[in-house]
Amino acid sequence: MADQTVLSPALLDYARRVSLRDDDLLRELRELTAGLPGGRVMQVMPEEAQLLALLVRLTGAVQVLEIGTFTGYSTLCMARALPPGGRIVTCDITERWPGVGAPFWRRAGVTDRIDLRVGDAARTLAELRKDEGDQIFDLVFVDADKTGYPHYYEEALALVRPGGLVAVDNTLFLGRVADPEADDPDTVAVRELNQCLFDDERVDIALLTMADGITLARRRE
Repeated sequence: MADQTVLSPALLDYARRVSLRDDDLLRELRELTAGLPGGRVMQVMPEEAQLLALLVRLTGAVQVLEIGTFTGYSTLCMARALPPGGRIVTCDITERWPGVGAPFWRRAGVTDRIDLRVGDAARTLAELRKDEGDQIFDLVFVDADKTGYPHYYEEALALVRPGGLVAVDNTLFLGRVADPEADDPDTVAVRELNQCLFDDERVDIALLTMADGITLARRRE
């Protein structure tokens, strides 16, 4: 049985050359984000954003929830993949970073598909459940503060429909999850979620060892 292929810089460059379908608008937003404080760390890789767009199409998603907007790069990619009449609800703690991406959303012609909610994510999710009910989303993407991950996952699972998909970013968390000496709150929270996902019989799961780890959890019907 073959082992995991290690991606050298040359191999990653090759993979991008034969698979990454980029364009000027996405590159411009990505480069702008990279120049912001923490931008390179917090922004999803272009391959991951392309995967998210593919997942939107594969699941036939019409209603998407994103927990953690940052500058809206992944928001833009998923909004573009939505069908006419589709909606992505994206939430962030501040208007500052989504404000960077908003002009790009307008230039892409998808502003009408994006519903930005600003405020504490836990409160936003509670409001969504109260106002719109459970099982309303086809796909949920979780990429926010790591200490909130266990709570966000439970809320996401309530909000996604049976057969729908929850995608969780950073589940390898820079390799720290496998380091027994790493006991900071963020690492502990991601480890807790990973174990919860493994034990959770409500979902089918796969942890993709790309980027910083992406776990896909399909809610069983």
